[in-house]
Amino acid sequence: MSETPVEHELSVQPSSQPESGRGLQPPPLFQLPLTTQEPSVPRQPAQFQLDVQLSNLEHQHQAKPVWINHRRLLFLLFGFSLCCAILGLVYYMHYNRQHSNIQTGKATPCLSSACQWASAHLSISPDPFTQPCDYFLSTCGSDILSPDNVGRQMGPGIPGHPQNHKEKAVWTERRGQSKEREDRGLRKEKIPDRKTALLQYLREILESNDRPGSTAVQKAKRFYHSCLDTKSMDTAGAEPFLALIHKLGGWAVSGQWNRTDFNSTLSLLMRDYATFPFFNLYVGKDPNEIARGTTKRYIQIDQPDLLIPIEWNSKTLKSEAKTQTLRPFLASCESYLALLGAPPGSSMIHVGTFTSLSSELAAAAAPLHYRQSKGQLYQRMTIRELQNRAPAIDWLGCLQAAFHPLPLVEDDLVLLHNSPYIVRMSLIIGKWLNRHELSNSGPVHTYMVLYLLHTLMPALGSRFSETAKNLSVALGNNEGVSRHRQSLLYFEMTPVSWCVKSRGPLHQVADRWKHCVLETERGFDLVLSHLVSKRTAHSEAEEIIQNIFSSFKSKLHELKWTDQKSLRFVMKKVQSLIPRLWTTKEISSEAELDLLFSKVTVGTNSFFSNYVQLLSLWQKRRIKLLTEKAEAADILSLTPFLLGDELLFPMGMFIPPLFHPTYPRAMNYGVMGFLIAKDILHLVLPDIYSQSEMVQAVGECVWAHYLTVTDKAGRGGALCLSAAQQQEVWVQYSALQIALQAYHQSLKNHPSDTSISGLSHTRLFLTSFSQVHCVSDPYSEVMPLEPSFLITAICAKSDLCPTSLQCPNTTQLHSLQTC
Repeated sequence: MSETPVEHELSVQPSSQPESGRGLQPPPLFQLPLTTQEPSVPRQPAQFQLDVQLSNLEHQHQAKPVWINHRRLLFLLFGFSLCCAILGLVYYMHYNRQHSNIQTGKATPCLSSACQWASAHLSISPDPFTQPCDYFLSTCGSDILSPDNVGRQMGPGIPGHPQNHKEKAVWTERRGQSKEREDRGLRKEKIPDRKTALLQYLREILESNDRPGSTAVQKAKRFYHSCLDTKSMDTAGAEPFLALIHKLGGWAVSGQWNRTDFNSTLSLLMRDYATFPFFNLYVGKDPNEIARGTTKRYIQIDQPDLLIPIEWNSKTLKSEAKTQTLRPFLASCESYLALLGAPPGSSMIHVGTFTSLSSELAAAAAPLHYRQSKGQLYQRMTIRELQNRAPAIDWLGCLQAAFHPLPLVEDDLVLLHNSPYIVRMSLIIGKWLNRHELSNSGPVHTYMVLYLLHTLMPALGSRFSETAKNLSVALGNNEGVSRHRQSLLYFEMTPVSWCVKSRGPLHQVADRWKHCVLETERGFDLVLSHLVSKRTAHSEAEEIIQNIFSSFKSKLHELKWTDQKSLRFVMKKVQSLIPRLWTTKEISSEAELDLLFSKVTVGTNSFFSNYVQLLSLWQKRRIKLLTEKAEAADILSLTPFLLGDELLFPMGMFIPPLFHPTYPRAMNYGVMGFLIAKDILHLVLPDIYSQSEMVQAVGECVWAHYLTVTDKAGRGGALCLSAAQQQEVWVQYSALQIALQAYHQSLKNHPSDTSISGLSHTRLFLTSFSQVHCVSDPYSEVMPLEPSFLITAICAKSDLCPTSLQCPNTTQLHSLQTC
């Protein structure tokens, strides 16, 4: 009986110990007195339990130090996991904040000077999201739509249009609001078109007060400022030109003429004054060789810029001078001779012979379309063959003078653009040179002198320009004869009408500074190209070019093609293109510019002598173009073009206010991205239009949106679009989609973007696009609706626009389908 309590104690006590005491204190059994009993007695079960407990305790004591070591490792693992969790939480919060910013439009405001200008402009410009009704009605700015000047008419039935008399009251109220914005300076802040923006940018460069810089830069700026000094030109009058005539041997009009040789005088005019009275000279490639990748350029000879006004008779297929136009022409000739000091009694005979010779030469000329139909463009022959056809001109001597010091020989090839004119011109000159009764009056020499006067007219005083203006008004052109800048590259890329006059008097450009910028670029194009290249944000421009082109290729895959073969055909052509920024590679330093222009002397108050040197520079540029294989960057180029497998984007596209590296990307993509995409689509439009039905479908869909929103569809105002109109609607709508897709992709790759006026990213993109939708382009005449309306079609897909774009006076947009 005495063993029972012991057994009970052994079985209960271990379980009664607190959990925390295990392993820290010895169990109570170790405190019991030892006995001397034999192991065979009934106490054996208790002994076995004791042995088990002792064995367990022994194992616990052995495991204790190992656990402590593992506990340190666990602490390290726990700390590392905690740090990872904290970093993950920070990243998650940062990503959510960025994602939220993208969705809500919250972004860091752009505070650069360019962005401040843009913000001020946006604050006074119509907003398509806050003023949708006015925005639907705008036609390139509210100042153009007025009862007296309705701009491009959009057709009957547009709500609020001045032609709709029922809504005249609404128009009057809105016109009053426009007047308020106008009073705050809206007109002054209007974003200019691409050409004006580029000229303003060049003007800023020429008028900047930067450090002195290179001597070539200083010469370009002095030339520009001397061009602006019209007072000095008026003071000089005709004296500079009379001195030049004396240098050329005089003329019969003044009574002092040393009877210079005809071909010698012609060579001097071509070499030193870039003047071509009887034919024009250009440099360019043969389009028949371009497809084979040939880079060779040729001297190209064409009919001259005609001085006398003529008309083309489609029945007789001849050019004719009308009596009603000859009278003011004769009057202007008399005025020019009077300004040059001709005796009143003797001027009539010179005017008469000049007019008669001009008429005969003009009658031999023909317009471009006729010459194209007769295959008279790019006719190839050697200089020797040309000499045999038109012997009155010393072709080899004249061409050697014009392209000195190039070693031209009789076997060199030239390209003719009107061989019948060249032959007829030679006969006319030979006849007039052999008229002995007129030998004392020198009619051919007088013709060359007056043609030189036409070349140098921009450098003479206001009395000469007023005479030209009077002739222009008499011919029915109240704004003056259009002056066209002749780009050598343009002549090389496109057959143009050679009948259009290239140079003109001072009054023919509305703003004198524009005229002077253009003239400065003619002679100092390399200087301006270098300066623009230094200011151009090359990396930003390249980035937007590549992104827009990538989005453009994606757009092609989304189109519905007639078959897979058509898609492969277009994609093969597109994939072969290499888009890049077209920059100048000719000049790498200002020291090279200084050396190139070292022989040019530019005064500050003698624009005539400066202009004469400009003509020499212009002729040297023509010589250089004949020898070089690479294309010289044209600073005044405004649209991309294809050159072999390269898609070149001129630097002149990427200038403020249309593009700036500090602008938010939303603004750059909404403006320049759209323009780039539109230009690309126009380049490849023939292939797409012929291989895809989407052009017509999308054009009709957007047009249906327009009819619905402007409430014309329900009033019988629906009109069918022509093929050209469908194409242009598709081009501009697709360009906007391409630019928006490219911008969203850029946000995925680089989530951060600044903002202006607190506008969300997409809203800033579309609002920026709305500010330049009226940028002039050659396709504006076939666009049946204002490009600004494309925002309405884009926003028909609700998740693309930050707010609803609805006008309460029109059909709700939720009924429209996405195009």
